[in-house]
Amino acid sequence: MIKIFNHHFHKRTITYIFFDLCLVVATVAVSVLSRVTDPVSIASIVVQNAMFLAVGILVINAGLGFYQHVEIFTLGETRIRAVLSLCLSLPIVYVLFRFSPLNVEYDNVFLVALVAALVLVLFHRIYITHKSDNSMLRPRVLVYGSGESAMRVGETLKTKGANVTIVGYYAGPNESVTDLATWRFSPLGKSLRQIVQDEQVDEIVVALSERRSGSMSLRELLDCKLHGIRVVDTATHFEKTMGQIRRDAVSAGWLIFGGGFDQGVLRTMVKRLFDIICATLLMLLTLPIMVITSVLILLERSGPVLYSQERVGMNGKIFNVVKFRSMRTDAEMDGEPRWASTMDDRITRVGRVIRKLRIDELPQIFCVLKGDMSLVGPRPERYFFVQKLIQELPFYEVRLSVKPGLTGWAQVRYHYGSSVEDAAEKLQYDLFYVKNNSIFLDFIILFKTIGVVLTGKGAH
Repeated sequence: MIKIFNHHFHKRTITYIFFDLCLVVATVAVSVLSRVTDPVSIASIVVQNAMFLAVGILVINAGLGFYQHVEIFTLGETRIRAVLSLCLSLPIVYVLFRFSPLNVEYDNVFLVALVAALVLVLFHRIYITHKSDNSMLRPRVLVYGSGESAMRVGETLKTKGANVTIVGYYAGPNESVTDLATWRFSPLGKSLRQIVQDEQVDEIVVALSERRSGSMSLRELLDCKLHGIRVVDTATHFEKTMGQIRRDAVSAGWLIFGGGFDQGVLRTMVKRLFDIICATLLMLLTLPIMVITSVLILLERSGPVLYSQERVGMNGKIFNVVKFRSMRTDAEMDGEPRWASTMDDRITRVGRVIRKLRIDELPQIFCVLKGDMSLVGPRPERYFFVQKLIQELPFYEVRLSVKPGLTGWAQVRYHYGSSVEDAAEKLQYDLFYVKNNSIFLDFIILFKTIGVVLTGKGAH
C-alpha cells in the first residue's frame, strides 16, 4: 500500500496507472512521429497532447472503477464501463484534435493515433481485469492468530473480494492450533521469522482473540518489522485494504489514539469553498435536467414537484433536505417512518426513473449552497432512524461530526441500504471517511459517483 494524502493506494493500482499513462503517450508519439518528415519539430507538441489525453482517460477510468482493487466486476460490467469510458473520452480526443497546433498535413495521422491510443488502453483494461493472473501483485498476508478473530479476518477478506493472498494463520502462544482447520502454522514448528521468509510474507495482521501480556511474541513481531515486514492490527488492515473501519475490529481507544479525524479551521474553510464552487457549477450543468424533471412530475400529477423532510446534520443539527418528489403523497399515511425498498410500491413511475439516475437528489445542491450539507459526506438520515441507529450501532454518532453530503464514500462503495444491517455496513465506510477526510478523498468520491450514476450501480 502507498499512502497519498491520507488515502491508501495499492501498488498494483499505481503500476496500472503508470503503465496506461506510458501506453497512451507511446502509442500517440510512435504513431505520429514515425510518419512525419520532421519528427523533431513537432515532438514536444505531440507528447504534450498525448499527456493531456492520457490524464483525461485515467481520470475517467478511475471514476468508472477500472483501478479499483477491492471490487470485482463481471465481464459484462467491465464491457459496459469500457463503452462509457469510450463515449466520455472521445470528446477529449476531439478537443485535442480540433485545437492542436499541428500542421494540416499531420491531422489525419494525429486523429488516428489519438483514437488508437484510447481503444488500446480500454482493451488492455478489460484484458488485465479478467484475463491476467494478478496473484504476483497481491500482497501476501499472514494472519497472526488462529481463533475466532483470525477466522473473521480471513472470511471477511475472502468474501468481500479484497485483493490479498492469505498465506496462512500463525497460532499465538496462548492459542490452540486446533481452533483453525486450515492453513495453520504452529509456534512449535518454525519460528515466525522463518515462516515469513519461507512464505514471502508482505504483511502480518495481528488478529489474536486475547492480547494481554504473553499472548503474542512481541520480540518476533519486532524482528519481522525490522526486516521490512509490515505489522498491523486488524482495524488498520481493513482500513487500508478495504477502505472501511470494521466495527468488529475497532475500539474507542484505537479511534482516539490513532491518526486522522482532522477537522481544523483551514480544512473546514477549504472544503466550504470547494463546496460552493462545485455546487454552483453542478447547478448550472444540471439546470436543464431539473427543469425537465419538474415538468414530468407535474404531468404525472403525483403531487408537488419538491418535497422537504427533516434530516439530522452536523453535530445533530436538524435541517430540511429538499428532493424531487419520487413517492406518492400518501407514502406514510400512518405516520410511521419507513426506509424505501428496492421495489417499493410507493414510488411513482417518474420517481423510479429519477431514483435510478439519482436525479431526485439534485435539489440538494441548494442545501449545499446554504451550508446545511456538503458535496461529499455521510448521507443525512431522518431523526427517527438516527436515534434508533445510535442505540443499536456503536460509534454511529461519529458520522455526525462532519456535514452530511450529497454523495459519500459509503454510497460509492456499498449498494443502497434499507435496513439496520445495511446501515451497519455503510457505517464502516462512513467512519473511514470521517477519519481520512480530505479534498483529495472528496475528488476520488466525486469521480466514483460519476461511474455509479452512469452504470446505475446502487440505484434504488
